[in-house]
Formats: sequence, C-alpha cells, structure tokens
Amino acid sequence: MSEFKSLDPILHSQLRLAVISLLIGVEEAEFTYLKEKTGATAGNLSVQINKLKEAGYIEVQKSFKDNYPLTQCKITRQGVNAFEAYVHALKTYIHAKPKKA
Repeated sequence: MSEFKSLDPILHSQLRLAVISLLIGVEEAEFTYLKEKTGATAGNLSVQINKLKEAGYIEVQKSFKDNYPLTQCKITRQGVNAFEAYVHALKTYIHAKPKKA
C-alpha cells in the first residue's frame, strides 16, 4: 500500500475537515458561523477547533462584541498547505489503478 499517501489524522476527522473546508473558502469566520454551517454542538466544535489550533492549522482570536464573547477562527498558511496535501492524497486513492494479479 506504499503507493498511497497517508491521510493527515488531524484532517481525517469529519468535523475538523468541515471547519478547514469552510475556512479555505472564507479565510476567517466566527464560531457561530462555523457552528451553524457544520451543525455541530458548541462543545464538540470547541474541542475540534482547539485541535486544529494546536496543530497550527488555524488561529483563534477571542474578544467581545456588544458584551458578547466573539471567537474568530482564521486558517493559517500551514492549514492551507495541510488541506492541499490532504486533497492531493485523496486524489491518489481515487485515481489508483488496480494491479493485475
């Protein structure tokens, strides 16, 4: 199976992949937007955002807007590179030619 590239375990999670996919399109988004688009619970989304942050794939900025907490997530260059590598690795699976026995 050496012809297949390994898939990034950080991005192989459905919710983390959804977050990165959304951020690829908009670069930066509020937590509430990501929650609405992914359909995730606030707790689960928060955990997955933290994992993406720890991996260096996103930056998280917390502030207040009209006395309400505001969490902004922004994809990093490392996150873009990881996403592109993930998509490229998936393509190797899609376009793999079966070996004849």
